[in-house]
Amino acid sequence: MTIHPEIAKILATLPAPDGSPLDPAAMRAGEAAQVPPLQERLPVHNVQDATAATPSGDVPVRIYTPAEADSYGLLVYFHGGAFFLGSLDTHDHVARALAKETGHKVISVGYRLAPEAAFPAGLDDCYAVVRWAAEQAAEQGAALKWDGKTLAIAGDSSGGNFVAAVAAKAHDDGFFGITHQVLYYPSLDLDFDVERYASLRENAEGYGLETAGLKPFNAFYLDGGADPADPLVSPIKRRDLAGLPPALVITAEHDPLRDEGELYGRRLREAGVEATVSRYAGANHGFVANFSWIPEFYAAIEETATFLGGGQ
Repeated sequence: MTIHPEIAKILATLPAPDGSPLDPAAMRAGEAAQVPPLQERLPVHNVQDATAATPSGDVPVRIYTPAEADSYGLLVYFHGGAFFLGSLDTHDHVARALAKETGHKVISVGYRLAPEAAFPAGLDDCYAVVRWAAEQAAEQGAALKWDGKTLAIAGDSSGGNFVAAVAAKAHDDGFFGITHQVLYYPSLDLDFDVERYASLRENAEGYGLETAGLKPFNAFYLDGGADPADPLVSPIKRRDLAGLPPALVITAEHDPLRDEGELYGRRLREAGVEATVSRYAGANHGFVANFSWIPEFYAAIEETATFLGGGQ
């Protein structure tokens, strides 16, 4: 189907790319200016900023408790932003919605960004917080009130890349505590050869994220030593996906990255991993973060809740 009319309205207001160099500081400031005031955000029972003391260093986290309960499943969330954008604030609304719909305690990770922090700093932070959460839950259950059952990871776009890479690192380290992985329109192949996936051609222009912009947007990460041939950088290149956690992969019809996400889901199934792939018609890249106010796209949050065990 065609792009959703509400998305089309927004896309029509965006200036055409002019080829000028990207300025991370200016782009981050622009994102920060769009964060709604606290009183306009979805209310949840409790939101707490904290620091996870990990082998990767002190990592800022924001912990969302959806309601008063005796125990919770845990969901560790990695925001998107092409590895150099995004923050706890820009994706605060996503974490709130995930907490509300899943009933899980959500731990959003303020990982280090490129280019200031070279690969694998951000990935290491995300993995370290997952291990920290598991250790906190096991050793100080009264603090997190972990239910001892669910320890899920989720992320959008480059955050979805980190989800796949963290799941692989955990498997290879013999840490099998991750119970679910949720990837929203993930960026899983940082080799941007347009012949690799039909969606890179079909959705090349006019849908927000453009194929020509993939290289410059990801250059901050790649120039810091992230090799696209490394499966921890391009998780689609991991040869053996057996033994990874069950996965929900959500893709967007009008997204250049659509086909790599769907291929990852197929390869997981071929490796014997339970994997669900859901393509959202009329959606573009970023729709969970940008357009979840549209009911048919908020359904991705509700689908996540069902995948994690039913939600509220």
